[in-house]
Amino acid sequence: MTPEQPPKLTESELCPPALLAEQQRAFEKDIERLLLTRRDEFVSVPCPACAGTHGTFIFRKYELEFRRCDNCGTLFMSPRPSQTVLADYYKNAESYAFWAEKIFPASEASRRKKIHEPWYAKIREYCARYQVPLGTLVEVGAGFGTFCGVAKDANEFSRLLAVEPTPGLAEYCRSRGLDVIEEPIEALSNIAIDANVIVSFEVIEHIFDPKAFVTTLRRILKPGGLLVLSCPNGEGFDIAMLGAASLAVDAEHINLFNPNSLAHLLKESGFEVLESTTPGRLDAEFVRDAALNGTIDLTNDPFLQRVLVDDWETLGWPFQIFLSENTLSSHMWTVARRPMDA
Repeated sequence: MTPEQPPKLTESELCPPALLAEQQRAFEKDIERLLLTRRDEFVSVPCPACAGTHGTFIFRKYELEFRRCDNCGTLFMSPRPSQTVLADYYKNAESYAFWAEKIFPASEASRRKKIHEPWYAKIREYCARYQVPLGTLVEVGAGFGTFCGVAKDANEFSRLLAVEPTPGLAEYCRSRGLDVIEEPIEALSNIAIDANVIVSFEVIEHIFDPKAFVTTLRRILKPGGLLVLSCPNGEGFDIAMLGAASLAVDAEHINLFNPNSLAHLLKESGFEVLESTTPGRLDAEFVRDAALNGTIDLTNDPFLQRVLVDDWETLGWPFQIFLSENTLSSHMWTVARRPMDA
């Protein structure tokens, strides 16, 4: 029996093209206004995964420099905005307000059905596989609260907690009747949560100090509890093909781990890593779009020209499934556990 394949997904289902263009304009203004004007507050950092001090310059985007760790292969921004600059950025970025007012209402139904409901099913599967009780489920970086809303409707966990430091997003979560902590997770040094499961989707790539982040997650997780992280895979197909032109490379994604480097960070932080997968569904479409708009030229690569352009309708989705099933997608999930004796 072959494993069930994920539902097909297109970028337009997540963000209507006209709205995406307008959001991109707001995003670029935010970068200039909130980040580049404060370059004197940027700091150089070692590799966020292994703390290696040797990183090779790879490319520049939005006038920001990205390096690849010579030891573990992590892509990371250095110099990067300080924690103070980042906090101010996320609090005042107009692009986030645009998401809240325009994109989110236009795409929530599709996101819920195609992304968050399958995500919740995966979390339940992990709990069953690793025999984790359905006690307290914490989502760190809950955003608009769609995932927590799915979990609330399922009514299987005894407690749900949404951690969301951005004021407008925290208010969205409260509007769903969720229990919300409106603080960065690293600020919760004196709060005992005792989570059975912590999930954090597309967050760790934004964090100034990922080691401090995962160390805090370990502290609030019960022994034997699960941590599930999703984030871009810096070694995935669309990043490998497009480099700085990849949508996964932007001013907010300052850490682009790969399966091995994220596993290293988690092990060094006291976790047992259980599994890593790359279930992404958009890599092939992103590279196809780049070929169609002239960002890259596939004429000298007849295989990809055929798969991504000429025979896209028949070969594109099977090729995406191949990427996903062979840890080659630029979207990854890592499942880890706090050991029972720690």
